Amino acid sequence: MKLVDNVKALLQASPEAAAVLDLDPFEDFAQLAGSLFTQLCNSKAIGETVRDVYADNPPLADMTVYDIFEAARRNFEPGGSPATLLFSRGVQAIMAHRVAHQLWVDGNTNLALAMKAAFGRVFSTDIHPAAQIGAGLWLDHGLGFVVGETSVIAEDVSIWHNVTLGSTLNDSGTQRHPHVGTGAVIGAGAILLGGITIGANANIAAGSIVVESIPAKMLVVGSKATIRGPASVRFTQAREKSQ
Repeated sequence: MKLVDNVKALLQASPEAAAVLDLDPFEDFAQLAGSLFTQLCNSKAIGETVRDVYADNPPLADMTVYDIFEAARRNFEPGGSPATLLFSRGVQAIMAHRVAHQLWVDGNTNLALAMKAAFGRVFSTDIHPAAQIGAGLWLDHGLGFVVGETSVIAEDVSIWHNVTLGSTLNDSGTQRHPHVGTGAVIGAGAILLGGITIGANANIAAGSIVVESIPAKMLVVGSKATIRGPASVRFTQAREKSQ
């Protein structure tokens, strides 16, 4: 995989950074992810679990590579995809969730919840392992990201820090938490509550509190968010093969 080769090249070119990261030798993406999470979480058991989940689920690795590629593209990250993988808290938090979610889907719910708890301490997030997150999520900064059990995030969504996808505590059933459409952009500190639907390519302004569904391509602003007109921010583009 080209990304793995590029990470090796970055580490060879930056021996001081390589010494800080102190990764074990790796030959493929699963080994790289496992080595990285061993160091990030200070736990060999977590690193081995991350490695094994990625090794057993090649499509999951492909999805994560796309996440990394898109985060680097949208954030203009110096060093591109390899630097984004090694240094971006948001990318790493989503990698962590993808592993926990796969364990949940596989029926290993206790391990999924244990991993979620461990990841939360490292990344300052609380993402329920049952939550469904599509490919290409750019989670900028990552800090304070809270996602409830029945949340669904479609592909190519962009989210800033301190965003909550929560429940009103009055909802029940299979959609107690928000469903976010393809390409939506959610600003820092926004709070989305209940079984609402955020339409494709909608924009939620920073600090907004959203308790009602939002149509596609609309911008909402405010402490009780109201529609202010067409959405103007978009990070999605035609899909291309990630490296």
